[in-house]
Amino acid sequence: MNTLALVGPECQLESNQRFGAPSLLLHYPMAAVSLSVSTVKPLGDRVFVKVSESEEKTAGGILLPDTAKEKPQVGEVVQIGPGKRNDDGSRQAPEVGVGDKVLYSKYAGTDIKLGSDEYVLLTEKDILAIVN
Repeated sequence: MNTLALVGPECQLESNQRFGAPSLLLHYPMAAVSLSVSTVKPLGDRVFVKVSESEEKTAGGILLPDTAKEKPQVGEVVQIGPGKRNDDGSRQAPEVGVGDKVLYSKYAGTDIKLGSDEYVLLTEKDILAIVN
């Protein structure tokens, strides 16, 4: 197997044993985007969520280092887009609103860092529930 590292995704070229033809596999590493802007306005059915802080201690009182913490799945909606377009061109209003606390899929969206705060930009379908 030959490996070629690119600026963006990692690219691997491997030979297909069954058909003898080479195939190309792309692996996209998870990366956070750092921005220095004052406002973010999501488009379409996207939702901008401020990530809640992850737990610093276990239930038994053991302090967790940063590398052992799990990625949080709960956050507060900060901005919402205008909604998804229907087939007739009208907009479907988002089911969540600004200020809602939501539970979202673990590896969904794009991680964004604004200053010292962490956010995630999700599509509305990646939100699993509104929590209190």
